[in-house]
Amino acid sequence: MQFLLAFVVVAPLLGAAAALLPAPPGLKGKSPDQAVLRHGVTVTGVILLAALALTLGFDHDHPSRMQATTDISWIKALDVRIHLGVDGISLPLLVLTALLTFLCALYSYFKMPQGPSPKAFVALLLVLEAGTLATFAVLDLVLFFLAFEMVLVPMYFLIARWGGEGRRAAAGKFILYTLLGSVVMLLGLLLIGIKAGTFDMVALATDGGRGLTTSVQVTAVLAIGLGLAVKTPMWPLHSWLPDAHTAAPTVGSVLLAGVLLKMGTYGFVRIALPIAPDGMHTLAPYLAAFAAAGIVYGSLACLALARPGAKGDLKRLIAYSSVGHMGFVLLGIATLTPTGVNGALFANIAHGLITGLLFFLVGALKDRYGTADLDTLAGATGAALYGRAPRLGALLAFAAVASLGLPGLAGFWGEMLALFAAFDPAEGLNRAAYLVFMALGGLGTLLTAAYLLIVVRRVCMGGPRPAGEPELADVQPYELAAWTPLVALTVLAGLWPAVLLGLTDPAVQQLLAGGTQ
Repeated sequence: MQFLLAFVVVAPLLGAAAALLPAPPGLKGKSPDQAVLRHGVTVTGVILLAALALTLGFDHDHPSRMQATTDISWIKALDVRIHLGVDGISLPLLVLTALLTFLCALYSYFKMPQGPSPKAFVALLLVLEAGTLATFAVLDLVLFFLAFEMVLVPMYFLIARWGGEGRRAAAGKFILYTLLGSVVMLLGLLLIGIKAGTFDMVALATDGGRGLTTSVQVTAVLAIGLGLAVKTPMWPLHSWLPDAHTAAPTVGSVLLAGVLLKMGTYGFVRIALPIAPDGMHTLAPYLAAFAAAGIVYGSLACLALARPGAKGDLKRLIAYSSVGHMGFVLLGIATLTPTGVNGALFANIAHGLITGLLFFLVGALKDRYGTADLDTLAGATGAALYGRAPRLGALLAFAAVASLGLPGLAGFWGEMLALFAAFDPAEGLNRAAYLVFMALGGLGTLLTAAYLLIVVRRVCMGGPRPAGEPELADVQPYELAAWTPLVALTVLAGLWPAVLLGLTDPAVQQLLAGGTQ
């Protein structure tokens, strides 16, 4: 188990270095480009298998205990340690990252985005995976920051070099916002480490903030929270996200929405909640207010993009929907209750599955139509998707109803638990204010249903293909292979939420009680 976790974190870096080397003569296949893309599929596949083996070997009877731990002194002068471990909170995110990266590598093998050499693409994809996996596995504040920052460079280049129109400006905005947020976050992490005398996250969580004054905790949570809020992204620090998603290649959008946004909310749960509980208690109502505002704002922005004649880009619409969905995650965390935090963690996984599928589908539509403009997709030619590519239309409708929170699918449980927790927040929080936040969240669910149903009606519904219109390719085998696991897991998580909640709940209970051991 200890070796498996270390392997999962380190293997992508080794794979990235190997991707830049010339392919051995016997493995070149039809071309060096094909060889390096196959290398990406192989490495991410092996990492996924290792993550699944880690899950099978995980002690599911004690998910609150850190398992598969490695603890080695690294920088003695600063007491920085290479400390790795997983519990019921981080394990699902680890597996989600490995799964989505493998599916992206598989998709890219058959549909490589236009841009420079595949060698650099595969290497950047693997470095991105390494940074994300490390973020969910490390248990040292300094290592957390390094892993958190590690993903910025590969994502910047994936957008700037393999993206679409406006890619350089979008990539620049992405790196500017996230770097500025990270600088502030680093100050907060250093403040905690210096004042507490250690950067070890397990020791800090076990101490429960008792070695930190309330003013230090409030200052630290404010600084760390700002950096995490940019990555989440929380309204009004979200404006980099729509541009990045619109310009990014399909696999870039999938990983950005499905994995990178989760790093921000994970930081709130892993660092802010257990290490600075008094600071979180002081700032939680403000976090909840911004979360509720983001839910409504994101939904209204999507409604504006969905209306006829708005020239709305479907990728941009889904990006704004992420602002709303991640608002539910932040609202659940801000209740400071086990119900709310469990709902937030569940919504994290559900959003990764569903929004990842949505970006895959929109990427396929853009490849076929040459645009993601809603007015064009809605049938400027008079041919709706159900009549031209019925399986693609059915999958888009499935992903849309899953995203709006249809009971029985994964999107329902996280939002429901977050709203339920807002009805009865932690002791000492203003219940009247949280009831307002709950009402705004409920309004957001209605608006979400409205814009997603509008999208389905405009894009999917209509008559058969008119005479003379060119044939539109339906779902291809490689697309089916990349999308089927996301569909299956969306249904599984919706019908059996206890599979995931059984992992997270004991860990959350202990985390909020002041410890992770």
